Amino acid sequence: MRESAAPPAELIEALDRARPRLGRFSSVRFFPSVVSTNDVAMGIGVEGAVVLADEQSAGRGRRGHDWYSPPGSGLYVSVVLAPAKARADPARAAMLLTIAVGVALVEGIDAATGLHADLKWPNDVYVERRKLAGILAESSGRPTEVVVAGYGINVGAASYPPALRDRATAIETELGRVIDRYVVLAETLAALDARYDDLLEGRFDAILDGWRRRAPTAHGARVSWSTSTGRATGTTAGVDRDGALLVRVDNGIERIIAGELTWL
Repeated sequence: MRESAAPPAELIEALDRARPRLGRFSSVRFFPSVVSTNDVAMGIGVEGAVVLADEQSAGRGRRGHDWYSPPGSGLYVSVVLAPAKARADPARAAMLLTIAVGVALVEGIDAATGLHADLKWPNDVYVERRKLAGILAESSGRPTEVVVAGYGINVGAASYPPALRDRATAIETELGRVIDRYVVLAETLAALDARYDDLLEGRFDAILDGWRRRAPTAHGARVSWSTSTGRATGTTAGVDRDGALLVRVDNGIERIIAGELTWL
């Protein structure tokens, strides 16, 4: 595994100001460039490790999608978590991990910048209809293994390609002013430490309530998805106790736990 680099002074300053609230995520390993922060974090494999890169050459999102990660304009972060250590119902904690990280991201962005963002199931952060951030959780698949949660946040407009201008946005685009991305990093890590505590201590309702408050499309939005017999459509009807999306169809409620969902 390649060695981390000396962190920029601005990063050190932002982390020092937030340090009392960072808890287990107070030590950040900085890399000028990596293939993927998730790969580096998985190689470390220690709960609480944080990997930050100025750019990724092959950043990835959910279901094999690329995550555009140019230098100096976005946040490309991975943290190592261990939901199997949850004191109550580790299996449920693992299922709610991405939900918990999403809640932490919108709370941290709000605290750092004042920008109110919304959550869209299962792993996206939006402002109105444009994507601001995404989350990718990966593990080796064994229950006792750590889980790496990677997240990318568009801070400057250059953090997404012009071709995505109608579908993506950035914090600076929304606010019309320059933002210190390292302050955003510090606040998202502080929020994540608090929400990870909720996860480990079995405060699952607190996580789900936080997600529901920031997920307007979880109710009343039209969606479609693939089934064994073709495409199905329905209307969102919330999430259940395990974070699965509930969709109302003609003959009842469908429970969606994975797959490619299209928002209509």
